[in-house]
Amino acid sequence: MRRPAILVAALGCLFGSGFAWAGPPFLTDDPEPVELGHWEFYAASQWSVDRGAADGTLPHVEVNYGALPDLQLHVIVPAVLAVETGSPRRYGLGDIELGAKYRFVDEGERRPQIGTFPLVELPTGSAARGLGFGHVQLFIPVWLQKSFGSWTTYGGGGLRIASGERDVVVGWLIQRGFSESVVLGGEAYVTIPLIGSGVEVQVNAGLIVNFTSHHHLLLSGGPAFGGGARAQGYAAYQLTI
Repeated sequence: MRRPAILVAALGCLFGSGFAWAGPPFLTDDPEPVELGHWEFYAASQWSVDRGAADGTLPHVEVNYGALPDLQLHVIVPAVLAVETGSPRRYGLGDIELGAKYRFVDEGERRPQIGTFPLVELPTGSAARGLGFGHVQLFIPVWLQKSFGSWTTYGGGGLRIASGERDVVVGWLIQRGFSESVVLGGEAYVTIPLIGSGVEVQVNAGLIVNFTSHHHLLLSGGPAFGGGARAQGYAAYQLTI
């Protein structure tokens, strides 16, 4: 099972509309933390689909909190469903993800904002049942972001470390706000194994709908090439307070 937040994990900043966004519904993340004293809650589902098989979260709960200026604390607790032709369905607790996003460079007129978002995935899901990886996983990235009127672009990458695996992950995204209610974006997300072979490229289009300043719908999906999945998708309700 891939980690829901890295695989979803996430995006963008809404330029010009007064709303800020980060992480979901894209895989690529950005350096912008939740504002001090504010919360983000997600009830979400993230899926990876191949021929005759699918696995994903149904649901996962994500919570982000602005604990200090420029510092966001993060947790994801997933319930995982794995389906494969000819095998019984498996459902249960997946691997819990913890992280902290820290922005160390603020955005200027020409300067992008820059931050890091280290993540650790704990092996709380059953690897024997296909609900978890079975080992601790780490992801150490650096993300950059710059806004231009109604457009925002951001991306970066880092190193994913797991038992016997080392991957370089690179993602970039561009998105545009068409109003205070609608944001559209697209991304490319690449995983390059340092041990073994099999570069994976994932391409997603995403939609954010702001019903109010507190209630939001997030959707994304697209094809995958070269890896174990042929497509992925994400859907979430987000509450910001």
